[in-house]
Amino acid sequence: MNAAKRAEIFRRLREDNPNPETELAYSTPFELLIAVILSAQATDVGVNKATAKLYPVANTPEAIYALGVEGLSEYIKTIGLYNSKAKNVIEACRILVEKHGSQVPDNREDLEALPGVGRKTANVVLNTAFRQPAMAVDTHIFRVANRTNIAPGKNVLEVERQLLKFVPKEYLLDAHHWLILHGRYVCKARKPQCGSCRIEDLCEYKHKTSDD
Repeated sequence: MNAAKRAEIFRRLREDNPNPETELAYSTPFELLIAVILSAQATDVGVNKATAKLYPVANTPEAIYALGVEGLSEYIKTIGLYNSKAKNVIEACRILVEKHGSQVPDNREDLEALPGVGRKTANVVLNTAFRQPAMAVDTHIFRVANRTNIAPGKNVLEVERQLLKFVPKEYLLDAHHWLILHGRYVCKARKPQCGSCRIEDLCEYKHKTSDD
Protein backbone atom coordinates (compact mmCIF):
# COMPACT_ATOMS: atom_id res chain seq x y z
CA MET A 1 0.00 0.00 0.00
CA ASN A 2 1.35 3.42 -0.93
CA ALA A 3 1.34 6.68 1.02
CA ALA A 4 -1.39 8.28 -1.10
CA LYS A 5 -3.79 5.42 -0.37
CA ARG A 6 -3.10 5.57 3.34
CA ALA A 7 -3.63 9.32 3.41
CA GLU A 8 -6.97 8.98 1.63
CA ILE A 9 -8.10 6.19 3.97
CA PHE A 10 -7.53 8.35 7.03
CA ARG A 11 -8.94 11.44 5.32
CA ARG A 12 -12.22 9.58 4.81
CA LEU A 13 -12.26 8.15 8.32
CA ARG A 14 -11.74 11.65 9.72
CA GLU A 15 -14.40 13.07 7.42
CA ASP A 16 -16.93 10.57 8.76
CA ASN A 17 -15.88 11.00 12.40
CA PRO A 18 -13.92 14.24 12.98
CA ASN A 19 -13.59 13.80 16.75
CA PRO A 20 -13.36 10.10 17.56
CA GLU A 21 -13.39 9.07 21.19
CA THR A 22 -12.95 5.94 23.24
CA GLU A 23 -16.18 4.15 24.14
CA LEU A 24 -14.97 3.73 27.72
CA ALA A 25 -16.68 6.20 30.06
CA TYR A 26 -14.27 8.42 32.02
CA SER A 27 -13.81 12.00 33.15
CA THR A 28 -10.21 12.01 34.43
CA PRO A 29 -6.95 10.30 33.44
CA PHE A 30 -7.27 8.14 36.56
CA GLU A 31 -10.78 6.98 35.65
CA LEU A 32 -9.52 6.15 32.17
CA LEU A 33 -6.57 4.19 33.55
CA ILE A 34 -8.81 2.06 35.77
CA ALA A 35 -11.34 1.51 32.98
CA VAL A 36 -8.62 0.33 30.59
CA ILE A 37 -7.17 -2.06 33.19
CA LEU A 38 -10.66 -3.48 33.71
CA SER A 39 -11.31 -3.75 29.96
CA ALA A 40 -8.80 -6.55 29.34
CA GLN A 41 -10.78 -9.48 27.92
CA ALA A 42 -14.01 -7.60 28.64
CA THR A 43 -16.31 -5.34 26.64
CA ASP A 44 -16.39 -1.57 26.99
CA VAL A 45 -20.13 -1.82 27.66
CA GLY A 46 -19.53 -4.22 30.55
CA VAL A 47 -16.78 -2.04 32.01
CA ASN A 48 -18.94 1.08 31.74
CA LYS A 49 -21.76 -0.61 33.67
CA ALA A 50 -19.36 -1.46 36.49
CA THR A 51 -17.62 1.92 36.63
CA ALA A 52 -21.01 3.71 36.56
CA LYS A 53 -21.57 2.21 40.02
CA LEU A 54 -17.96 2.45 41.20
CA TYR A 55 -16.94 5.99 40.25
CA PRO A 56 -19.71 7.86 42.12
CA VAL A 57 -18.45 6.09 45.27
CA ALA A 58 -14.70 6.04 44.56
CA ASN A 59 -12.88 7.67 41.65
CA THR A 60 -9.49 8.62 43.12
CA PRO A 61 -6.51 6.41 44.00
CA GLU A 62 -7.09 7.05 47.72
CA ALA A 63 -10.79 6.24 47.58
CA ILE A 64 -10.43 3.04 45.57
CA TYR A 65 -7.47 1.90 47.68
CA ALA A 66 -9.63 2.41 50.78
CA LEU A 67 -12.17 -0.07 49.39
CA GLY A 68 -9.63 -2.86 49.49
CA VAL A 69 -9.65 -5.88 47.20
CA GLU A 70 -12.90 -7.29 48.58
CA GLY A 71 -14.70 -3.96 48.49
CA LEU A 72 -13.60 -3.22 44.94
CA SER A 73 -14.50 -6.75 43.82
CA GLU A 74 -18.14 -6.12 44.72
CA TYR A 75 -18.29 -3.34 42.13
CA ILE A 76 -16.47 -5.17 39.33
CA LYS A 77 -17.57 -8.79 39.82
CA THR A 78 -19.59 -8.67 36.60
CA ILE A 79 -16.32 -8.26 34.67
CA GLY A 80 -14.18 -11.22 33.66
CA LEU A 81 -11.06 -11.92 35.75
CA TYR A 82 -12.36 -9.50 38.37
CA ASN A 83 -10.36 -11.03 41.25
CA SER A 84 -6.97 -10.51 39.66
CA LYS A 85 -8.04 -7.13 38.28
CA ALA A 86 -9.13 -5.98 41.75
CA LYS A 87 -5.73 -6.94 43.18
CA ASN A 88 -3.92 -5.11 40.37
CA VAL A 89 -6.05 -1.98 40.70
CA ILE A 90 -5.61 -1.77 44.48
CA GLU A 91 -1.85 -2.17 44.16
CA ALA A 92 -1.71 0.35 41.32
CA CYS A 93 -3.62 2.84 43.49
CA ARG A 94 -1.14 2.34 46.32
CA ILE A 95 1.77 3.07 43.98
CA LEU A 96 0.04 6.14 42.53
CA VAL A 97 -0.50 7.55 46.03
CA GLU A 98 2.97 6.72 47.36
CA LYS A 99 5.12 7.43 44.31
CA HIS A 100 3.20 9.80 42.05
CA GLY A 101 1.25 12.13 44.32
CA SER A 102 -1.98 10.38 43.28
CA GLN A 103 -1.47 11.53 39.69
CA VAL A 104 -1.41 9.27 36.65
CA PRO A 105 2.07 9.37 35.06
CA ASP A 106 2.28 10.72 31.52
CA ASN A 107 5.18 8.50 30.48
CA ARG A 108 5.39 4.86 29.40
CA GLU A 109 8.00 3.71 31.91
CA ASP A 110 6.01 4.73 34.98
CA LEU A 111 2.71 3.56 33.52
CA GLU A 112 4.03 0.11 32.65
CA ALA A 113 5.45 -0.23 36.16
CA LEU A 114 1.88 -0.24 37.50
CA PRO A 115 0.28 -3.67 38.10
CA GLY A 116 -2.18 -4.60 35.36
CA VAL A 117 -0.71 -2.07 32.92
CA GLY A 118 0.98 -3.49 29.86
CA ARG A 119 2.10 -1.76 26.70
CA LYS A 120 -1.38 -1.60 25.18
CA THR A 121 -2.96 -0.08 28.30
CA ALA A 122 -0.13 2.44 28.58
CA ASN A 123 -0.61 3.40 24.95
CA VAL A 124 -4.34 3.99 25.44
CA VAL A 125 -3.69 6.26 28.42
CA LEU A 126 -0.85 8.14 26.71
CA ASN A 127 -2.91 8.69 23.57
CA THR A 128 -6.37 9.32 25.00
CA ALA A 129 -5.64 11.09 28.29
CA PHE A 130 -2.41 12.88 27.38
CA ARG A 131 -2.81 13.20 23.59
CA GLN A 132 0.54 11.64 22.77
CA PRO A 133 1.06 9.85 19.43
CA ALA A 134 0.87 6.31 20.80
CA MET A 135 -0.81 3.36 19.08
CA ALA A 136 -2.62 0.81 21.24
CA VAL A 137 -2.98 -2.26 19.03
CA ASP A 138 -5.83 -4.53 20.13
CA THR A 139 -7.41 -7.39 18.19
CA HIS A 140 -9.52 -5.00 16.10
CA ILE A 141 -6.60 -2.79 15.07
CA PHE A 142 -4.35 -5.80 14.45
CA ARG A 143 -7.00 -7.26 12.13
CA VAL A 144 -7.71 -4.02 10.26
CA ALA A 145 -4.04 -3.15 9.81
CA ASN A 146 -3.31 -6.56 8.31
CA ARG A 147 -6.53 -7.08 6.38
CA THR A 148 -6.45 -3.71 4.64
CA ASN A 149 -2.66 -3.81 4.28
CA ILE A 150 -2.36 -0.36 5.91
CA ALA A 151 0.32 -1.64 8.26
CA PRO A 152 0.80 -5.42 8.07
CA GLY A 153 2.73 -7.21 10.79
CA LYS A 154 3.11 -10.65 12.31
CA ASN A 155 2.53 -9.52 15.88
CA VAL A 156 1.08 -6.63 17.85
CA LEU A 157 4.37 -4.81 18.35
CA GLU A 158 5.24 -5.05 14.66
CA VAL A 159 1.85 -3.61 13.68
CA GLU A 160 2.25 -0.82 16.26
CA ARG A 161 5.62 0.17 14.80
CA GLN A 162 4.31 -0.01 11.25
CA LEU A 163 1.35 2.21 12.09
CA LEU A 164 3.55 4.80 13.80
CA LYS A 165 5.76 4.75 10.73
CA PHE A 166 3.11 4.80 7.99
CA VAL A 167 0.11 6.76 9.32
CA PRO A 168 0.42 10.37 8.10
CA LYS A 169 1.36 12.68 10.97
CA GLU A 170 -1.79 14.79 10.72
CA TYR A 171 -3.89 11.71 11.47
CA LEU A 172 -1.67 9.99 14.02
CA LEU A 173 -3.26 11.26 17.23
CA ASP A 174 -6.72 9.92 16.35
CA ALA A 175 -5.76 6.93 14.19
CA HIS A 176 -6.09 4.52 17.11
CA HIS A 177 -9.76 5.45 17.62
CA TRP A 178 -10.65 5.37 13.92
CA LEU A 179 -9.10 1.94 13.43
CA ILE A 180 -10.65 0.37 16.51
CA LEU A 181 -14.12 1.68 15.65
CA HIS A 182 -13.72 0.53 12.05
CA GLY A 183 -12.75 -2.93 13.23
CA ARG A 184 -15.54 -3.08 15.79
CA TYR A 185 -18.40 -2.00 13.55
CA VAL A 186 -17.40 -2.46 9.89
CA CYS A 187 -14.31 -4.60 9.36
CA LYS A 188 -15.61 -7.32 11.68
CA ALA A 189 -13.71 -10.51 12.41
CA ARG A 190 -16.08 -13.12 11.01
CA LYS A 191 -17.52 -11.18 8.10
CA PRO A 192 -16.35 -7.69 7.19
CA GLN A 193 -19.09 -5.43 5.83
CA CYS A 194 -17.19 -4.54 2.69
CA GLY A 195 -20.31 -3.46 0.80
CA SER A 196 -20.91 -0.56 3.15
CA CYS A 197 -17.28 0.25 3.90
CA ARG A 198 -16.07 3.78 3.19
CA ILE A 199 -12.59 2.59 2.26
CA GLU A 200 -13.44 -0.55 0.29
CA ASP A 201 -11.94 0.79 -2.94
CA LEU A 202 -8.66 1.55 -1.16
CA CYS A 203 -8.48 -1.61 0.92
CA GLU A 204 -6.22 -4.39 -0.39
CA TYR A 205 -8.10 -7.29 1.21
CA LYS A 206 -8.42 -10.09 -1.35
CA HIS A 207 -11.58 -11.75 -0.04
CA LYS A 208 -14.08 -8.92 0.04
CA THR A 209 -17.67 -9.70 0.95
CA SER A 210 -21.06 -8.32 0.08
CA ASP A 211 -23.46 -7.18 2.80
CA ASP A 212 -26.12 -9.70 1.79
